[in-house]
Amino acid sequence: MPKAATAKTPATKHKFVIDYSRPAAQDVFDGAEFEKYLHDRIKVENKAGQLGDKVKITRDSSNKIIITANIPFSKRYLKYLTKKFLKKNTLRDWIRVVASSKDVYQLRFYSIA
Repeated sequence: MPKAATAKTPATKHKFVIDYSRPAAQDVFDGAEFEKYLHDRIKVENKAGQLGDKVKITRDSSNKIIITANIPFSKRYLKYLTKKFLKKNTLRDWIRVVASSKDVYQLRFYSIA
């Protein structure tokens, strides 16, 4: 009898980027505070703030936050947390979260024209 292949499924690796360069250029948005907020609020195995090696959050020098996850992770969850942060800092009325590509969100000002 031939043995069944016992291949493990490769670890899913997701990389998401949140670009906050437009609000940061106007000195409205604090990237360090946002990074800390994400670190404290992202849930891994139903526990907030305990990311371990499964989720990594890094802040780029070009006003971007990069989230790398080795577990199944939703891009929509990042949008939810970003909107929640904007609401907490009373920025939700002026800034919106827009998906600019498959794995990238941008924070943009509402255009009033």
